[in-house]
Amino acid sequence: MANKPFRYDAHLVVLNVPNSEQENFRKQLLDIPYLLYEVETLSNGDKVVINKPGGKRSFGRLCRDDFMVFIYHLSDNTLWLISHAELFDDIMRKKDRDCDKALEIVHGLYLTCCGQEPNKVIKALGLTNLVGLPIETIFKVYKWIWGQEDCNYPTKQGRWLSMNAILNAFGKTKDDFEV
Repeated sequence: MANKPFRYDAHLVVLNVPNSEQENFRKQLLDIPYLLYEVETLSNGDKVVINKPGGKRSFGRLCRDDFMVFIYHLSDNTLWLISHAELFDDIMRKKDRDCDKALEIVHGLYLTCCGQEPNKVIKALGLTNLVGLPIETIFKVYKWIWGQEDCNYPTKQGRWLSMNAILNAFGKTKDDFEV
């Protein structure tokens, strides 16, 4: 019996790679495509995709609820493992360009963090792109990164750790956006 197994539903995809000599077998294994979940489509056709489990480990054990969030560029079949730091830095560039418009984006991120769908928030607030990443990309990626953080830290702040960091960078709190 495995040491501390966990019960979890898995969707199995049959893969048949017959054994062969070392180099040939290695090549066949390297040719196995990534298996990802498409969770959002961006207006440029790119996809926000996740894989699960994401590979996070805690005390040497795989975190069964972790996943990773990527942007999949269909034009050249590349995956971008976008990070909190990249998103935060982009928002700060927007703040440097136009603080008022960036604050509107933060308001929209707050609403998304509270559970509203990104497209509805963007449309309702009339948000437009400034510099850097498109607004749509930021909102749709954050939706899934925040979900990841909620899964990884269910008894801690989850999504609010990064949302509060954004609010703090603008000198704001949740109360500033409450209706």
